[in-house]
Amino acid sequence: MFHYIIDGNNLIGEIKSLHKIQSTDRQGSREKLIFLLDRFFFNKHAIITVHLDGFQKLPIKPYKVKIIYSDKLTADEKIKKQIEMISSRKNIVVITSDSNLAEFARVCSCKIIPSDEFASSLKNMNSQDDEAARVKAIDNVDEFKKLFGAKG
Repeated sequence: MFHYIIDGNNLIGEIKSLHKIQSTDRQGSREKLIFLLDRFFFNKHAIITVHLDGFQKLPIKPYKVKIIYSDKLTADEKIKKQIEMISSRKNIVVITSDSNLAEFARVCSCKIIPSDEFASSLKNMNSQDDEAARVKAIDNVDEFKKLFGAKG
C-alpha cells in the first residue's frame, strides 16, 4: 500500500482556485484542499497524510486524509521526520515542488510527484466527474422525453 505524504501549502499554491482563496481565507483553502483529496483518494487503497504549516485553528474532519500541522516547525521539517520514521520508504510518495524536500525524499528512496503535476491530476478528476454526469444525462433521454411530452 502506498503512503502519500503531501506538502499541503505547496499543493494549494498550484491550484489556482485554492491559491486565490488562501490570501483571504487560509482555513477555507485548507478545507477545500482536504475535500478534494478525500474525493481523489476515496476508492484508492492508500494512506494519505497532508502536512500544513502553522497551527490548527478550526478542526477539519476528513474521511480518509490525516492532517498534520507543523506548529512551531515548518511543514518540510515535519515531512522529513515522518519519512525518517517509516521503515518501508519505497512505498512512500511525496507530493511537493520544494527542491530541498524532494531531494531528501529521493535520497530516502521515496517516489516524488511535483505539486503542479498532482494538481493536474486533481483537475482531471473534476473534468472526468463532469463528463460522467453529462454522459449519464444523455443516457436519460427517455426521462426528458417523458417530462416534456415528446414522443419516441
